[in-house]
Amino acid sequence: MRRHRAAERVVLAALVLLSAACGSRLPERDFEQDPSPTAAAAPLRVGIITSATSPVGGSAFTGARDGAQAYFRQLDAAGGIAGRRVEVLTCDDGGSSIGNTECVHRLVDEKKVFALVATTALVYAGAPLVSRAGVPDIGGQPIGAAYDTYPHLYGIYGSQAPRDGTPGWHGELYGGTEAYRYFKRTQGARTAAVVSYNQASSAAYARLITQGLRKEGYGVVSEQVDFALPNFRAAAADLKNQGADLVFDALDTHGNAQLCEAMDAVGARVTAKVTNVQNWTDAVPQDYKNSPRCRNALWVTGSSRNYDDTADPQVRAFRTAMGGRPLAQWQLEGWAAAMWFTDAARACTADLTRACVEGFVGRPQPYTARGLLLPVVYEQLPRPPAVRRTCLSVARWRDGDGWVTQSAPMTANCFTVPQLPYRP
Repeated sequence: MRRHRAAERVVLAALVLLSAACGSRLPERDFEQDPSPTAAAAPLRVGIITSATSPVGGSAFTGARDGAQAYFRQLDAAGGIAGRRVEVLTCDDGGSSIGNTECVHRLVDEKKVFALVATTALVYAGAPLVSRAGVPDIGGQPIGAAYDTYPHLYGIYGSQAPRDGTPGWHGELYGGTEAYRYFKRTQGARTAAVVSYNQASSAAYARLITQGLRKEGYGVVSEQVDFALPNFRAAAADLKNQGADLVFDALDTHGNAQLCEAMDAVGARVTAKVTNVQNWTDAVPQDYKNSPRCRNALWVTGSSRNYDDTADPQVRAFRTAMGGRPLAQWQLEGWAAAMWFTDAARACTADLTRACVEGFVGRPQPYTARGLLLPVVYEQLPRPPAVRRTCLSVARWRDGDGWVTQSAPMTANCFTVPQLPYRP
């Protein structure tokens, strides 16, 4: 229940699905096996479902998969898990509900994977099938509400919800105001602009942001642009005139880039243009190439250690394994998901069953992936907490330096904040 993480991802999903088809059966090329060398011992088979060819395009949803595969490759090179190689089977669901269900059938029913790891699905329609099969899904990205709904599913950020088949508590999820508290306390921010499309999911998420900001005492400037023909220049001029310190948004990546261009064009200077973990990537110079001032005002908040924090040995190990390719925060979280599964399997070497692995993942002790994650815990509280102490990782973009960690260590950057309800 960090700051409306699931709601952030639902916005992107809803925006891209406006133009998406319902999907079709997957061609054989979309179901691939990691070409690792065979070993004498029977391999431990895991599956990764990713919306690699979703309507979003590019590499929007492949980061967690790539990070997990990199981890398993170096694990196998070091001898695997008690001498057993991890055989990774990937499936591209195409970003559709039909494709996702097909991937679940192939991996769970046909290939009999032991577990799923680092799932990143635009539409996780197969989640109830995974849950009914009793297959642990470990370290997935909570793009929708599945990880706060079903047993046997363990998203990368944890959950306190009952997970009894209904999202959250009686259909409501909860998120905190820690990011807004952070900017108020550390940057002295008092006025925030919230920019959204005149589209249902975008507008709904903007209302959630506005609710949290007002709870923290901010003055809020609401800006809404047309989804088909957005006038970002007018929105940028207005937020400038109203003296916004911060800019939050309920936009897709392209919309964010256009907003930043408009802000530079009208001379809007803000303390922070706050984005989310999906935009925490090496692609910033390309995505924001026409807006240098806004680009260098980009801040991001999340629940994992900055992948540019090269002083940390675990980050260095991740970066080495990625082999010099462009990096993204979801890759690091996929790496951490694979580590989580591996640590669970190693703890169960004498009795490697799904029940034992879930016992490790769902234990009361928080999991941190050796400091790569803020403490992750799975509880089942009968009622949602009214307040919660929550920590966050913060970074800002600097040309020449990349993403620079702020307020380190992230485990001490914590606030006790109210938990606000929303419906997924």
